[in-house]
Amino acid sequence: MVRRVLVLAYGTVSYALSLVTLLYTVGFVGGFATPTCLDGPRLGSVGAALAVDLGLLAIFALQHSGMARPTFKRWSARFVPEATERSTYVLLSCLALLLLFRYWRPIGGVIWATGDPLVRALLYAVFGAGWLLVLTATFLINHFDRFGLRQVWLAFRGRPYTRLGFTTPVLYRFVRHPLYVGWLLAFWATPLMTFAHLVFAAALTAYILAAIRWEERDLAGTHPEYAAYRRRVPMLIPRWPRPTTGADRGPAASPAGLGASRAS
Repeated sequence: MVRRVLVLAYGTVSYALSLVTLLYTVGFVGGFATPTCLDGPRLGSVGAALAVDLGLLAIFALQHSGMARPTFKRWSARFVPEATERSTYVLLSCLALLLLFRYWRPIGGVIWATGDPLVRALLYAVFGAGWLLVLTATFLINHFDRFGLRQVWLAFRGRPYTRLGFTTPVLYRFVRHPLYVGWLLAFWATPLMTFAHLVFAAALTAYILAAIRWEERDLAGTHPEYAAYRRRVPMLIPRWPRPTTGADRGPAASPAGLGASRAS
């Protein structure tokens, strides 16, 4: 019983930290209510700032995708209890982001800036919509499973973990990766685009596009239904639905199928 309580406590703490980290990320990217932010006057040389910032982004990318690969999961299963695998992933993702927040180096310089109140309001509205889309997407594919809380709760109650069903809830019928669409909107919608913000947004956009390829390869290898879903639904940009052919019919696939393939 003590072990079950510890597992539940571990998962709960990891989940709570993920919520704090998400809120900090909103302020960090938006430039408000946090001690550190993307933008600001340059600290030191441009070369040094770029090296630090790109290194921090690389740490996050390697952790975020490396730990999601099936090969790593099989290796880590020898050391991490199955019920806490997702919570551990979430915890280390948070730590990678907190490291980035702490040591990020502003570069200075402005790519674009707008003082028009209407344009600023519109960009902030898109920024907010991006974050709302991120949060909504996680709940559509079972928020608590994605962040590891369902796994530790089932372990606490002594029940076996069952993977989520293969479905395409609401937003997943229009794009295969609505969560990533939300991230992209949040990264790029800003009335003030500095060099540091551009580096951050461009680097994570490149990472997202690469991560989608890796994730979809895993999904297609695990779930044969994913091929039909991939043909039918666009990756990031919605399009007018086309008629479903016989080859496309059948159970639709979504990134929710793997359950533990991604985290934010």
